[in-house]
Amino acid sequence: MGVGKWISGFLGWMMFGPIGGLVGFFLGSLIEGGVSYTRIDDGSSPYGTGSGTGGYTREEQRTGQRNSFLMSLIVLSAAVIKADGHFVKSELEYVKGFLRQNFGEDAAEQAKDIIKGLMEKDINVYEVGAQIRMYMNYSQRLQLFHYLVALAQSDNRVVQAEIDILGVIASAIGLSSQDTESIMSMFKNDLESAYRVLEITSSATDEEVRKAYKRMALKYHPDKVSTLGEDVQKAAEEKFKNVQEAYEKIKKSRGMS
Repeated sequence: MGVGKWISGFLGWMMFGPIGGLVGFFLGSLIEGGVSYTRIDDGSSPYGTGSGTGGYTREEQRTGQRNSFLMSLIVLSAAVIKADGHFVKSELEYVKGFLRQNFGEDAAEQAKDIIKGLMEKDINVYEVGAQIRMYMNYSQRLQLFHYLVALAQSDNRVVQAEIDILGVIASAIGLSSQDTESIMSMFKNDLESAYRVLEITSSATDEEVRKAYKRMALKYHPDKVSTLGEDVQKAAEEKFKNVQEAYEKIKKSRGMS
């Protein structure tokens, strides 16, 4: 699959603004190496000058959106990895493993190179988040944040600096405090966290628990990110599974059928 599947071709809005500036060094090396890309200007970007869709098909635009999502994921991964001042190999391996599973070995190795390059750069999370908030819908941003929390958990320890940067990222990309807490709680195993995943309290009635589960299952359903392609949609199944597990934990504790 390699570079042709996950980065070459249409890169969409990511090529503009702070994200494009951060990863420009990498894209330049790809061009020198013979890999071509096309930048999409859909006419709505404050960083572009064109108008309309530029004659691109819907599928080409979706490819640009998916690639932009993944590059945004890598940029914010670097921000999380460097948050505590330590370059932890297990976190880098988590990023590589995610891309390897979904996009192939070449993508995993290229992501490693990008992140190593970004470790030497200043990443303004607020500017990056503003660009993501402008062009990525809410469900896609939820998926992005879920991945980043999993990344922080990947070395089996989450320090305050990582919690702080995750909070900044959640705010920068425009997530509600409830959704931020819900996703953060998905990585804990206690009953109280299960309630927070469903965005309710332990005082909720059984009927309120059922309604909350249906609401959150709909919000986190993998189909919500289908426009990003089957690879990302498959990764979103983990978030959906977390909601189901939280519901089952609450049901068991209450003896609900």
